[in-house]
Amino acid sequence: MDFPKVFPQPDAWLTHRVSYGETDAMGVLYYAEYLHIFERSRGLFIRERGMSYSEVEERGILLPVREAWCRYRVPSRYDDEIHVHCGISVWNRASVRFVYEIKDPARTRLLAQGGTEHACVNKQGRPVAVPDWLKTLFGQPS
Repeated sequence: MDFPKVFPQPDAWLTHRVSYGETDAMGVLYYAEYLHIFERSRGLFIRERGMSYSEVEERGILLPVREAWCRYRVPSRYDDEIHVHCGISVWNRASVRFVYEIKDPARTRLLAQGGTEHACVNKQGRPVAVPDWLKTLFGQPS
């Protein structure tokens, strides 16, 4: 996945403290935990727009992950405070791509960046166009 040169708006910032259980034998944030942290950030992004993930699903739209990636730059360790920047970089007819940056407490040093692409499907698992209400909720640019 390509990462945008300018971080998309609207956005959300999640503050996270790395727990002992999230680290590997070397005391570094375990690589797969980044996806969990991305998920928490994405949930915050949606909640800050006025709806929870479960409310989106209650309205008949599911957003399964089709693709995920992460580029690790500087390791995070147990008890580090990290800040996760989340936004939407690409809108397709029936999918949406979230991007994430993980930064230090001053939000100046890039620790990791990644993305998740989500299909838009109905409760039967069939692809559907991203509904207008979801575009509005997520702040799709005109």
